[in-house]
Amino acid sequence: MSRRSVGRRAAAKEPDGSSAAPGGLGRALALTLASALAWGVAHLCTGRRVAGGLLLALYLALAGVVATAFTVYRPDLVHLAVRPDALQRIAAALVLVGLVWVAVVIRSYQVLRPAGLSAGARTLGAGAVAVLCFTVAVPMAWSAHSTYVYRDALTSIFRTGSENGRHIDTDDPWNGERRVNVLLLGGDAAADRTGVRTDSMTVASVDTESGDTVLLSLPRNLEKFQLPPGPARDRFPYGFTGDGPQTPGLLNEVYQYAEEHPDIVPGVAKNHRGPELLKATIAGILGMRVDYYILVDMFGFADIVDAMGGVKVKITQPIPYGLEGSVLQPGDRKLKGKEALWYGRSRTDSDDYVRMGRQKCLMRAIAQQADPQTVLTSFDKLAAAAKRTLSTDIPQELLPALMKLSGKVKDGAQIDSMPFVPPLISTGNPDFALIRRLAAKAVGPKAPPSPSASAAPRSPASATPGTPSPGGTPEAENSPKPGTTGTTDKAHAAQTKPVSLEASCPS
Repeated sequence: MSRRSVGRRAAAKEPDGSSAAPGGLGRALALTLASALAWGVAHLCTGRRVAGGLLLALYLALAGVVATAFTVYRPDLVHLAVRPDALQRIAAALVLVGLVWVAVVIRSYQVLRPAGLSAGARTLGAGAVAVLCFTVAVPMAWSAHSTYVYRDALTSIFRTGSENGRHIDTDDPWNGERRVNVLLLGGDAAADRTGVRTDSMTVASVDTESGDTVLLSLPRNLEKFQLPPGPARDRFPYGFTGDGPQTPGLLNEVYQYAEEHPDIVPGVAKNHRGPELLKATIAGILGMRVDYYILVDMFGFADIVDAMGGVKVKITQPIPYGLEGSVLQPGDRKLKGKEALWYGRSRTDSDDYVRMGRQKCLMRAIAQQADPQTVLTSFDKLAAAAKRTLSTDIPQELLPALMKLSGKVKDGAQIDSMPFVPPLISTGNPDFALIRRLAAKAVGPKAPPSPSASAAPRSPASATPGTPSPGGTPEAENSPKPGTTGTTDKAHAAQTKPVSLEASCPS
């Protein structure tokens, strides 16, 4: 009996670790595939219970961790997705798991491979295992690569709070404020142009509890505004007038003027002077805090749209496109990058103010259509385009809270638009007091103010054009004076209240 047992054991294992037990190549490959799907199957089938049990336990533990993360702790994944240190560890873990998985597949075939195979059968078996290893390795390698690319884009666009000189309290990321105000800028830097002109300037004021958002838009050709107190105000005590005939003193010139004149923004580094001065200037015009900015290069914006596979919009009237007489025809259209750029920038047969409305509708369409599937299938292109196109002073530490807030905005929050354009506001001779009154009303509480609140004296700071109220939030002012709404022209009817983007954008 013992002699038979010894014989079976001798036949069960060859010197190279392969199995001499009957079963053939087909069985070995089938069990190798099973081992790739559930680690340890091959070892258990060949009597290696300890090794097989350990591999299966490790596999089930990893599967349990992943399943738990995507079910119980799914909200926390958003926080990890915007933490560069966590992303680095995830990328390393993916590489390690991939290597272990490939090793398990190879070893599983080794312990299952029948002895005495012909050269052709050995080649066939090795080839099948190589394909299986490749099938296992590619998803893990792609995931690790994508995680690394994402981390690189994240750290390139968003700096740490220490680099920006801002400390973020993760327990109170909004610093006790009811709203966070982000300046959204569209710049037109290009090879054939000097500097950056910010032709699109919108403050997105977001309620930190509900996600309800008001878009406060200022026209690029606004004039006679005050620069913030300090060296900038000292140089232009009666309002910004530009620097010569090429810069007549429009709002879209402030960014580049600051970059070219560092003395009016002392202590601020190059490429940060423009945003800092423009933020402070727009804070003064609106009479409210401007916390952060995001600058989108409009020509790089086309790359983002192309990486998404295009954007669907409804066009209500023909829009001239390009320099060769092409036209974006009315109807439901899926625009490529350059077409979307022209849709958002064209002023032919329209004007700045119609264009501002189209830009907000385009922003809304992109936000709605940037689904996870689109992002995953074009990840590398989107990350590369974002690095070329976006710049901001939002610190990395704020990203988890910002992601949570953006989820509220996307999941049914009210998004309203309040443009300060003619005939409501004359760009050549603006009523800054009216702008501040309407801005305060647009972002204020929806409930009617109490008598004591409405009777409160107005802050002296908020009565001066170009100066925000103490603490960055203006106190409520009287409603607009009769007669300030101007004409009732359909294209530019005076808008004294925010209007829902859902209602104002074609759909």
